[in-house]
Amino acid sequence: MDKNLEVITFGESMVLFSPGDKGPLRHIHNFTKSIAGAEANVAIALARLGHRVGWFSKLGHDEFGRYIQFMVRGEGVDVSRVIEDPDHQTGLLFKELFEHVNPNVYYYRKNSAASFLTPADLDREYIQRAQILHLTGITPAISESARATVFEAIRIAKAAGVKVSFDPNIRLKLWSAEQAKATILEICKEVDILFPGIDESELLLGTTDTDEIFKAFHAMGVSEIALKLGKKGCMVSDGTQREFVPGYIVEKLEDTVGAGDGFAAGYLSSRLKGLSIQEAGDYANGVGAMATLVRGDSEGYPSYEQLLAFTGKIHTVDR
Repeated sequence: MDKNLEVITFGESMVLFSPGDKGPLRHIHNFTKSIAGAEANVAIALARLGHRVGWFSKLGHDEFGRYIQFMVRGEGVDVSRVIEDPDHQTGLLFKELFEHVNPNVYYYRKNSAASFLTPADLDREYIQRAQILHLTGITPAISESARATVFEAIRIAKAAGVKVSFDPNIRLKLWSAEQAKATILEICKEVDILFPGIDESELLLGTTDTDEIFKAFHAMGVSEIALKLGKKGCMVSDGTQREFVPGYIVEKLEDTVGAGDGFAAGYLSSRLKGLSIQEAGDYANGVGAMATLVRGDSEGYPSYEQLLAFTGKIHTVDR
């Protein structure tokens, strides 16, 4: 399935254990198993929206690694470039849920198979055939070799005329604010499409002023920016046009994890379909909102028809 893929992405996926109830994990005895990982989330969301997508990583030669491949492949994502590492294990992740706040996240990923990704693991032709290479700031945070792999993938993509899409996805449990800022700003200089959050922009640029944020990122060479504003929606800019796009009201949040990845997928899907940046911002808001309606990182991502119905573009008959 790896011919003519529209989007290629790579990064660590882990097995996620979600608690069966709210409260401190020491009091929780039942968990459900699923998968987690920003890049795989984007790949799954794009596949559900009807796109040809590839995702790869290094996974342990273990049952958890096989489970991740099984789940991602089952969503219609090409996993032919996944590498099984016999010497290191697949990473794990536990969520801790409380009322009306974002979940706490506990990683068990030190020395995981994905942290041993190296530039030699990249298939150049695989990247070169894509239209977009999507990356996040999580992969360069997990190890020096993974960081080098990200920069080499960018170099391969840029040389082949493949657009680079990037979500900073800053995780300060993985590295310091200083390390994150230096590396992510360096990556931004090579990016075509950027998905910063307003808080991430403050860490990276020292401001929450949207005019300054757009000015700074465009000055680095970024062509398109979709600035995430949480439940308010987003602002999009291509350097000449700038629009505020209101978000969708969600009455009851189930799980906010994965909403940002869904947002990126909604935007990329729309641009691949030839829609304007304003329309892309609207669909991005829609996918992000729908992700919060269901517990789990990727379980709430819609099909294209479901997205059109949610955003009011079409009407469906329920019964």
